[in-house]
Amino acid sequence: MTDRIDQIRAHYEKHGVVSPHNDPVLLDRAEAGDRTAVGQLLQRHRERLRRMVAVHIDPRLSVRVDPSDVVQDAVADAAGKLDDYLRDRPLPFYPWLRQITWQRLIDTHRRHMKAEKRSVGRETAAYTALPDRSAAQLADHLVARSASPSRQAARKESQQRVREALVQLNEHDREVLVLIYLEQLSPKEAGDVLAISEKAVTMRHLRALDRLRPLVDDS
Repeated sequence: MTDRIDQIRAHYEKHGVVSPHNDPVLLDRAEAGDRTAVGQLLQRHRERLRRMVAVHIDPRLSVRVDPSDVVQDAVADAAGKLDDYLRDRPLPFYPWLRQITWQRLIDTHRRHMKAEKRSVGRETAAYTALPDRSAAQLADHLVARSASPSRQAARKESQQRVREALVQLNEHDREVLVLIYLEQLSPKEAGDVLAISEKAVTMRHLRALDRLRPLVDDS
C-alpha cells in the first residue's frame, strides 16, 4: 500500500489528470442556435453521468432502477434548462450536468424508497456515504496489481484494509478520491464540482493519500 501511494503521488504531481472533454466550441454553437451542437452536448457525457450514478446509487435502489434511466431523466431536465444555462454559464458544462443528475438521483431515491422527509442538507449528506461496492472499487484503484497467487492474496488483504481505512477518512478527503478515481474527473472538474480551486483539489487528494498511509498497516 505504501509503495502504491508513493507511485500515485509521483505520477499525479508529474502528470496530473487531463480531461478528454472539451465543450466550449459546442457551447458557442449551441448558443448561436445550432441544434446539432445541442444534441451533441446533451449526449456526449452520458457515460460519465451513468458512471457517477452507478458509484453513488443506493444498493437497495439499484435492483429496481438502472443508472441509465436516471441519466435519461437528468438529460431531459438539462435540455429544458439549457437556454438559461447558455445565457449565464454559471459553471462549466459537465459539472452543471452532474449537478442536475445528482438532484435527479436524490429525487429517484426519495420516490422509490419512500424515505421519511428530511432536510435537503441531511438528504444530500446521506449520498456522500459510499456504498460497499464502490468502496471496494476505490480500494482496488489504490492497491497495486500483481499476477502471482501469493501477491494476489496479499492484495486482497490490502484491499480490505483500505476499505476499512476509507471509512475513517473525513468526508471531504474521501469525496475527492471518489471524484478522481471512480468518477474519473480531472482536478479542474473535481474543483468545479466541489466549488474549490484546482490547486485545492490537488492538495486535498494528496492529503487523503497521506491520511490513508497510517491507517493501512501492510508491514
